Amino acid sequence: MEFESLLVKQEHGVWTATISRPEALNALNAVVISSLSMLLDAVEKDSSVRAVILTGFGEKAFVAGADIKQFESLNPAQAAEFASAGQRLFTRMEALKVPVIAAVNGFALGGGLELALACDFIFASDNAKFGLPECTLGLMPGYGGTVRLPRRVGVGLAREMALTGSMIDAAEALRIGLVNRVCPFPELLETSKKVASTIASRAPLAVAAIKKSMFDGASLTEAKANDLEARLFGELFATNDKTEGVRAFLEKRKPAFTGH
Repeated sequence: MEFESLLVKQEHGVWTATISRPEALNALNAVVISSLSMLLDAVEKDSSVRAVILTGFGEKAFVAGADIKQFESLNPAQAAEFASAGQRLFTRMEALKVPVIAAVNGFALGGGLELALACDFIFASDNAKFGLPECTLGLMPGYGGTVRLPRRVGVGLAREMALTGSMIDAAEALRIGLVNRVCPFPELLETSKKVASTIASRAPLAVAAIKKSMFDGASLTEAKANDLEARLFGELFATNDKTEGVRAFLEKRKPAFTGH
């Protein structure tokens, strides 16, 4: 599949999407945002997709932030809509039925870190750097950084990162729980694909229900979140995949899930 500034490769139910603006360290602009939105459209329409890997082109950057040039001409109302549009896209990605893995291959700054935070989890190469440097420009995060980062690493650490604008390396990101694992750069995509392939082998309706329970349940009280989990658990008992999964377990064979 072809999108402007976005390279997409499909392989056994796993889509690898590479943001490709190497001349700008893969910085987010209107074209990239539009292409990511079209990517989500395609994923939602194709039932064969089981997982998505999101990465950046080259060895320097995942996404080095938003393209600062576009900020010069925005008035306050336009800037607020700019932020809202990005938030809508990232929330849509977070709520996607299939898991999205961020394979961070270098700088993930500002909007780049916010994009990674909208993914289900983050794998990082050992040369990765993370930060929210917006305050050094007289700005603040606008794509959900002040919302998702505290929920990922805790309020104190998130405040330190956002209020200083300082970067942290991959080892520190792993220590504070920002990323799931760190691996040498040459192994990053292969590691991501291996995990994505494992997810792709699981029952897609169950995966989607788990994601929904975690995503929707995060904004509910514990009691209501448990009610949601129980409802989703029950709904899976009406699926062919549940019947196949239980049967396969009892017959000591691998299940053949179909997403029905």
